[in-house]
Formats: sequence, structure tokens, C-alpha cells
Amino acid sequence: MDRSGHSADTDHYTDTVPLRPVGMAPPPGASSSSSSSSRDAAPAGFRARSARSSRPTSHEQQRLLDADDHDEEGNDWGMDDGPSRNAGVEAAWAKSKGKGKASQHTRAHSSSSGWWPFKGRGREVKDASRTVTFADPERVRARYPANVVRNQKYNVASFLPIVLYEQFKFFFNLYFLLVALSQFIPALKIGFIATYIAPLAFVLCVTIGKEAFDDYTRFKRDVESNSAPYKLLVPASEAAAVISKSGNSAGRKRAFADLEQQQGRGSAMVAVPSSRLRVGDLVFLEKNQRVPADMVLLRTTGGDSEAPASTGEQTRHEEQSIFVLDDDDEPDSTRPSHERKLSMSKSAVQEEEEEKVELGGSGTCFVRTDQLDGETDWKLRVAVDVTQQMSEDELVQLGSRASVFAGPPIKDIHTFLGNFTLHPDLDNPSVPPTPAVGDLLDGATEFSGGRPSEQGIALSQQPHVVPLTAENVLWANTVLAAGNAIGCVVYTGKETRAVMNTSHPETKVGLLDLEINRLSKILCAVTFALSVGLVALNGFRGEWWVYIFRFLILFSSIIPISLRVNLDMGKTVYARQIMSDDEIPGTIVRTSTLPEELGRIEYLLSDKTGTLTQNEMELKKLHMGTMSYSWDSMDEVATQLSIAIVEQFGAGSRDGAKSPPPLQGGQALLATAGAVIGGRGRRDMSSRVKDVVLALALCHNVTPIKNDDGTVTYQASSPDEVAIVRWTESVGLALVARDRTSMSLRATDGTVLSFDILEVFPFTSESKRMGIVIRERTTGELMFYQKGADVVMARIVAQNDWLEEECGNMAREGLRTLVVARKRLTEQSYGAFERAYKAARIQVDNRNEAMTQAVEEHLEHQLELLGLTGVEDKLQEDVKTTLELLRNAGIKVWMLTGDKIETATCIAISSKLVARNQYVHQVAKLKTIEAAQDMIDFLRSKLDCCLVIDGESLQLCLDHFQTAFIELATQLSAVVACRCSPTQKADVAKIIRAYTKKRVCCIGDGGNDVSMIQAADVGIGIVGKEGKQASLAADFSITQFSFLTKLLVWHGRNSYKRSAKLAQFVIHRGLIISIIQAVFSAIFYFAPIALYQGWLMVGYATIYTMAPVFSLVLDRDVSEDLALLYPELYKELTMGRSLSAKTFTEWLMISIYQGGAIMILSLLLFENEFLNIVSISFTALVLNELIMVALEITTWHIYMFVSEIATLFFYCISIAFLPEFFDLNFVLTTRFVWKTVVIVAVSSFPLYIIREVKARLSPPSYSKLAH
Repeated sequence: MDRSGHSADTDHYTDTVPLRPVGMAPPPGASSSSSSSSRDAAPAGFRARSARSSRPTSHEQQRLLDADDHDEEGNDWGMDDGPSRNAGVEAAWAKSKGKGKASQHTRAHSSSSGWWPFKGRGREVKDASRTVTFADPERVRARYPANVVRNQKYNVASFLPIVLYEQFKFFFNLYFLLVALSQFIPALKIGFIATYIAPLAFVLCVTIGKEAFDDYTRFKRDVESNSAPYKLLVPASEAAAVISKSGNSAGRKRAFADLEQQQGRGSAMVAVPSSRLRVGDLVFLEKNQRVPADMVLLRTTGGDSEAPASTGEQTRHEEQSIFVLDDDDEPDSTRPSHERKLSMSKSAVQEEEEEKVELGGSGTCFVRTDQLDGETDWKLRVAVDVTQQMSEDELVQLGSRASVFAGPPIKDIHTFLGNFTLHPDLDNPSVPPTPAVGDLLDGATEFSGGRPSEQGIALSQQPHVVPLTAENVLWANTVLAAGNAIGCVVYTGKETRAVMNTSHPETKVGLLDLEINRLSKILCAVTFALSVGLVALNGFRGEWWVYIFRFLILFSSIIPISLRVNLDMGKTVYARQIMSDDEIPGTIVRTSTLPEELGRIEYLLSDKTGTLTQNEMELKKLHMGTMSYSWDSMDEVATQLSIAIVEQFGAGSRDGAKSPPPLQGGQALLATAGAVIGGRGRRDMSSRVKDVVLALALCHNVTPIKNDDGTVTYQASSPDEVAIVRWTESVGLALVARDRTSMSLRATDGTVLSFDILEVFPFTSESKRMGIVIRERTTGELMFYQKGADVVMARIVAQNDWLEEECGNMAREGLRTLVVARKRLTEQSYGAFERAYKAARIQVDNRNEAMTQAVEEHLEHQLELLGLTGVEDKLQEDVKTTLELLRNAGIKVWMLTGDKIETATCIAISSKLVARNQYVHQVAKLKTIEAAQDMIDFLRSKLDCCLVIDGESLQLCLDHFQTAFIELATQLSAVVACRCSPTQKADVAKIIRAYTKKRVCCIGDGGNDVSMIQAADVGIGIVGKEGKQASLAADFSITQFSFLTKLLVWHGRNSYKRSAKLAQFVIHRGLIISIIQAVFSAIFYFAPIALYQGWLMVGYATIYTMAPVFSLVLDRDVSEDLALLYPELYKELTMGRSLSAKTFTEWLMISIYQGGAIMILSLLLFENEFLNIVSISFTALVLNELIMVALEITTWHIYMFVSEIATLFFYCISIAFLPEFFDLNFVLTTRFVWKTVVIVAVSSFPLYIIREVKARLSPPSYSKLAH
């Protein structure tokens, strides 16, 4: 019995609709995790976390009872007389979705059959939203998709048709197929069919084999995922039936054996494969187990899953914190928090609470979501408060009394709208509820002599409704990081968030590939023109149309079928070289089709935080209006804080169970100082310092996690949060414990301050602020703390005359500003907010907007401004030199950031994004079209400046003067866009691409950069402090911004130059043999007869030339040191001179000359050996190509040398095995050898002379530097 005369068991209250029992704070239906992944994206970005507070004192109990009486009499928001609260929200949902009748979700429930959400025979669900009970029949569950993971692209029947279609939808593959099929027509048949089928078959086999291997790999992963065993929680009476339907005989035997060991319980655990899970199943998850489907979290167990538990509801004496320093643990504010160890002084009250925790845990667990959103921080998830208190037997016995309403499946992983409803047992109204639920409902009854009143009994028969948000849900493919959990499946298979967010991004095609496609079309035209030309020279005699088709077949090698294979193999080599470069460790090539694009970049769009900076925050400045502390005077902050704590609380621990150790050294001095310092001004200074430090120590989402070795690490959604908590620790106020209901801080002298967490409003990119409502346990004082960006906090805090000016001053120093404020709450004001907020939380339609409105109306106005912090984000290593080098390489750099204009300007100058003495033109808050026009007119006269523009002004220019603005902005050397949203970043990238037709590269490290990265020609992600989301979405992933230098200037250069040379040589290889064929046909009366047939045609493009030609992917024109030393060389690459109309024409002329020379000289020098014309000309052709490869090589590699020698040796050996083409007696004569040498010399030596003369008269720029 407490002092008010009530039983301790009656002092609970819960967020029950329509009643609100006394003594317990709202359940965590809308609670916030310590992670940004749990945000419900509201327009103003706000949502809240409601948590159970500690037991109120006696005067608070009476107030809460009076408030409940008032609610019951005058508040109709919680007095719905309908059979189920879900009926109302479901009807509203159906109405909002335009579904008309909502009867399928609002059917009257029969007391004899339970609260069934569906009735009728085979009625189709019109709305994808659902009400799931724990006892849905199989026919109801069958309405939803099976929980099958399928990532395969094909099945056995569809594999070949789909793969062949994907290949032949491209014109050139279809062209070669038609050429091969034409050989089955006798009139068009030329030589052996294998000559034309073999190359196409080779390409198709490589592609089909690759697709088959990839799909088989996906199939194995799917089988592994679908067959993974999970424990299904079922009533013991149904366990045998479930086992009999699953697994093989051996599996069933093991399951029955396990079932025998569970006899005597009301529930049983049955192992079933993941693919057999259905909506409504209760699934038991263990630590490190993958979540198989989207589930509402009902219960957590295991001490690993929670932070230290609150001591619960205690008297004023029992409320003292249980955390104290060990006797042999010296307080040391300079030691890192993760190296400090905590110990618990266990009281009888705590041991009693631990028994409760042993039953159900704290109701929280952590999950890893890196496979879902790329974020590496653990996310906090909160169980439904009602079911958290139940045992496993009680859960399965609920049956149809418990139901979960869930909205339709959507892609947003930060949003979930639903309700959990616990219906009364109408079949047996006299039967008392289960113990856990009874505790919750006891608060709604009024006791007289220990017996419930009639009004209390009536209220206990109302449904208990708990609102659900994303924090109460475990998404599929996340991993339970600690503890065990039980969840109810609500979405399966293709309706899970993981599957819905699995998308195949738009396939990016490199500029080089587009250029080669254009050249291929030209080659196609050349083929047709050559065929028609030869027939025309013959006067279109006879069946001339047949002759045209035969010539088209003869000249089909002009369009080389091996070109695509060679280029793709080259890209693979480039990717391997990039990833194996020791100087840029951790670099990953995710899109292997784009390495050449790295050598063509002209615009680089970069994020700031975490990309140019380290995203390692350090608090450098604290301003409180009349006082300011910089980084070198933080010791004074620690001193003032210690004085304030000593003055307010006295020295030592506030735990009455144990006296603090005597103060020594500096602590004694601080205590003495606190005792002797007089004067109101000094006390006011200390108090103000304490207020702002306490606000920063409380207003965050950081959770301390105790490691196995006793150390403590911090888990948070942002490094900014951790940085601030570490700073408060360094000045003497450390975070020692936190769960969803409470928080404890410890001062350097051992004093522990304990608070109950009532509501949390996490930070979102939309709201740009976060807040928390707490109650100080000793005094019962209620306080609302809030911190956020100055742009939003300026309108929330009370009027002041220094905030705007100091924000500008700090921004000019390159510091990120954070405004801190608070508001004292009375019981009445908090009660009004609580009622409005509860009403908003149970809404399904427009829930987020209603919650935001409640916060703004009741809390966010006239806050007391406590202070302004300035946080430094240091530049990444070598950022200055990297940006300077990129600028010298001709790359125009744009910085797109969400930070304020002053901070962005400072970072742009300090990072050397702005050149020395360059004029910086700032544009902010443009409101009118006229002002935007004036700005554009001014820029026309200042093209050498750096433009700094805010998001609002940028959007105005893009909306009304897009072409004019982009035309000017793209001519500037640097542009800084501030206050940019993720959508604006992506829009800028798309507009630059569309307007300039140049290659645009975007680089970022956070989730807000993903859209920009995907909109670029080349997206580069940096593995950031906040996760890998940008890295996973990018084409290339690096670990430091400075790695960009080598990636672009060296690897980009090599990839582009090599592929350009390789492509043109492969084209030359096809052209020269076609020219030889054309000369041969022209000499012999324009007859469409093949000169080379069978193995010679197949071998020419493969074993006789492929290895030497492919070795060009290892060539390099300059050394690595030279490329990095002279970044100006990169400018030539962006001009596309390595593969252009000019170079194509040069190779065309070379092919005509060499092909003509080989054929004509073969006929002239061997006029008496006409029968050996094939062996003569083909040998000269192969030797000519080997020599041409050698002439093209700038830097020799061992593979090049080996491929040349090996190919020549293999060709010589093969002559002996091809007697139908080569007369060995003739080939071994000296006449054959010297005449062949003369032919090769005439075809290749003049080209060597021309190239050397050209190199001396007009050497390339890299050649000048090399010498």
C-alpha cells in the first residue's frame, strides 16, 4: 500500500481507447527508436515516442484519477460504443482510399465465434489493408501472398526464350543471325555454314552461360532463404497438425521429438521453413536471426536486447538511481566513455523489477538494417506494451481476441500505420483476464473494499487499442541484433517492404558505347554501299539482287561480332585493376560497364557533410547570449557545471542507499569553490551553463550499450548526436543509462540525475529539429527540450536579439550551428498535450499531420532560448589538393549541401573549391522573378566568380529561367548550392546532363544523396559514418574523397584510351579482310565468291589475332606519376579525340590501303602461283595485324610480348594441319618467305614512317611531357 491508500497493483495507466487507466504512461505504439530508420515521414517531420513513466507520487495519483474522471465524463474521443475501435479506423481508411463500403473490415463480430475480420464465402479483399487476428483460418491467410523469396529472372521453360529475345532485340545480333540463316538458302550460300554460325554461337554461348550461372546462383540463394527454419508459436493442441504438414519424414520425427519435450505447456514451438509462414503467424526469433517477413513486434526476451531497466514505480526514496561509481573507479572526465565501467547497486526493488524483466524483457530490441537501407547503426524497435507483459502461453491463448490492423503495403520503410486491438472475452465476461492484461485493466477500475465498481467492470469490457508505427515493426531482411523476440506476421512475400524496395535501377550506357554504336551504323552503311557498288560496276547483270545479298554476306565481317565481347572483357579487366589498386583500398566497382566514363567527366557534383568533410563532429563553441565559450575555454564550462550541481543537489550521489566516496583533488576544489562563491551573477552564470549542458545531455536519441568486456559504446542515428553526448561527458555530465522509459546522467562527483522519458520527437530531414519531454524523478518537474537548425528554431523560441547574428558569425567560421531551447510544462499543459496527442496517434488517416499539429499547438511556441552550439566538421584528408587537381583537370565542381549559406561558403573557401582571390557572389532568399532576372544579368558580367545560392533562390531560377541560369552557371568554375533538398540535388544533375550533353559525376555519402547519385552519368558513393546507402546505390564506391583523383585522372584515363584503341583496332581487323575480299571480287569479274572460307575465317577473328589485339587493354600512354602531376592532360580526354570521326576515317583509310596492298601485291609477286593465292594473302594478313598491334603499343607489358610470340608460333604450327588451304611444300620455300616479307613491309612500313613524322612535327601533349 502506498501513501494514497491504493494497492500498488492499481497504480498503472495505459493508452487504452476508450479508457485511460491510471498510473501508466502511454504505450510505445508511436515510439521512436534511436535511429532515423524509424521515422514516420510527416510533412513537418515530427512523430513521437510514448513511454511508460515511473510511478507517480501520491498527489499525482489523485490528479490522474481526477483527470480520468474528467475524461470519462466529458471526453467523447475515447468513448466509442461500437464493438471495436478498429472498425472506426478501418472504415476511415477505406473511405479515404475511395473504396466505398468498408463492411469487409467493420463486420459485426459474433460473441460465439470471436472477433473475425472476414466473413462470407470467397469474398475478395478490395483493399490491401488488413485486420489480422491470431486465429485466422487457413482460407483467410491464403488470401495473402506466400512468403517465398524469388530473385530468379527465369525458370526452366522461360530461360532460353527470354535470353534469346534479350540478345536478338539488338539490331547487330539480329543482323548476324539473319546472315547465318541465309546460308540455308542455296542461292545465298557462301562457303561453309559454320563460318557464319560459329562466331554467333560463340557469343551466344558466352552470354547464355553467364546468365545461367548468375540465375543458378540466385536460385541457390532463394532456396537457402526459403528453407531457413523458423520457430512458429502455436497452441499445443495444434502443434501436431502443423508438424504433419511440414518437412520430410526425418524432419517430422525431430519435430515430434521436440514436441514431447514441451509437454505440459499451453503453447509449443514448431520449426517450419520460411516459405510456409503466413499472415497472422506468431514467429519466435533468436539473436542474429534474419527476420523472414514483416512482423509486428509483440514481445522481447533476453537481457541482451535492452538497456539497463528502469527501477519502475517507486516511492520518492526508492526512486533514487541505482547507478553509482565503484569505490575503486576514479571519476575521470577525460577518459572515453566506452572505457568507463558502470556498476549497479542492487536493491530489493530492483531485484523485484528484474523478475518482471525476466518474464518479458524491457519491451525493446535492436535490429541491424544494413541489408535494407544500408545504415550500419542498430535500430531500436519497441514491442506492443500489452503483449510485452504476456507469456508465450498467454499469447497463443488470445486467439481471435487479439487483432492487428495494418494499412496497405507500401515501399516506405519509415512509415507504418496500424493499430493493435485487444478485445474483451465476451464469451466469458465473468472470467478474469490474464494477469498481464489484468494489470493494465485494473487501472480503469475504482476499488471499494478491494472490489471493482460497476463502472469499472463496464469499462473493462471495452476494446484496448494501441496505435502502431514503424518502431513496432520488424521489416523482412533485417537481423535481430540482440535478445529474442516474438512477432505477428502482417506482410509476406512480395508485399514485404524489402521486396517492394528491390528495384533494378535504370541501366546506364557509357558515352564510348554510344559512340561505337554510331560507328557501327556507319559500318553497316559502308557494307551496303560496297555491296551495291560492286554490283553496279558489273552493270546490274543477271540476278543482281541475289548478288547484292551475297556481297552483304561476304562483307559481314566489316561489322565485327566480336567487338562487344572484346569491350566487355576489357571493362572487366579495368574493374579488376581499380579494385586491386593498393593506393585506393576499399574501392568497389558496382557497375562494370562504366569505367571509361571516369575519363570523360566534366562536371562533378559533390555533397559536403561526410564527403568533403569527415562527418566527425566536435563541439567548438557555446554561446548563451551574454556568455560565449570557445574550444580552449571548455574547462570553464566544466567548472561552472560542477558548481551548479553542487549548489543545487549537494555533493555526492543522490542514492540514499550509499554515501559517495570523499571528494579528492580537483573535485574538492570544485566543491569548495561552490561553497564560497557568492554573488547572484556568479550563480546565474553557473545555472545557465548547467541548463544548456543538461539540455544537450537529455535531448538526443543516443543509447549506451554495455559490451561483453564491461565497456560502454554509444548507438545513435547520427554522429552529430554522439559528438554532443561525448562533449557533455567531457565537461562533466555523462550518459550512463537509457531505455525507452528513462534516462540517467552522472556528474563527475558521482551525482546521478534520473529522468523519466515521456515523449521523444526524433530529428528528421524535413523537421530539422528534435525534442523530448522528460520528468525529473526527484522534483517531478516536467520539461520540454528541443534542439534544431536555426532556420526552424528561430520561429519557435521567444523573441531575442542575438540568435541570428551569432548564427551568422559561427557559420562564417565554418561551424555547424544548433539552437537549444526548453519549455517548462505544468501538469495541466502536459495533460492537454497528452490528450490531443493520443487522439492523433490512434488516427489512421492523416495520423502524421495530426501528431505534428498537436506538437506545434501545445509545445512549439515561446520556448526559452538556452544557447547556441557551433560544431566543427573537419575536412577530409587531402580534400584541398584533390579539388585543386580536379579544377586543373578542367572539371567544374559544384557543391550541393543542405547546410546554411555561410557555413557552405566557409567550407568552399577552406577546401580550395574557390580559387585564391576569386570573387564569391552570394544569392539568398530571392522572392520575385524580377530579382532572379537581375541576378542572372549580373552573372553575365561575372563569369569568373563562384556562385553561392540557397535552395529557395535556386528553385526560383530553375522554375522561371532554367535555360538562361544553367547556361551561365555551367560556365562558372564553381557553384555552391545551399539548403538543397535531395530532390533538388537530383534535378540539378539531370538538368546539367540535359543541357550540356556532357558527362556528370555525382558523389555523396548519405541516404539523401542516393537520388543525386542515381541521376548522374557516373555515381560515386563514399562509405560514410551513417551507413552504406550511398555506396550501395552508386556505380563506384570509395572510402575517401581524395581517392577520386586517381580514380578519374589515372584509371579513367587508361580505361577510356584503351577501349577507344581496342574498338578501333577490332573494326580495322574486320575492314581489312573485307577490303581484301572486295579487291579479289573486283579483279575476278565482280563475282561474289569467298576468298577465305571455313577455319580461316573463324580462326582469323579468334586464335590468330584475338590475344594480341586484346592485349591493348594493358597499354598506357603516360606513367601514373605523370598523369597525376599534370592533371591538364585530362582535358584532352573530355574532347573525345581518342575515338572520333577523324580517327575512324584514319583507320578506314589504313584498312583500304593495307587490304588493297596485300591483295594486289599477292597477285603481282606470285603470278605463277595463283593456286596459292589464299595461303599467300592470308599469311601476309596475319603478319600485318601482328605488326600493327606492335606499332600501336606505347608501353610494353609481358602479356603483350607473350601473346605476339605465341600467336605467331601457333599460326606457323597450324599451317601443317590445314592442307586444304596451305601447300606445305610451297610455304617452306624461300621464295614464299621473302615475297611475303615484302608484301608485309609495303603494307605496314609506310604507316610507321608517317606516324613517326607526325609525332615529331605535331607531338601529342603527353609526349612532350614524357620527354
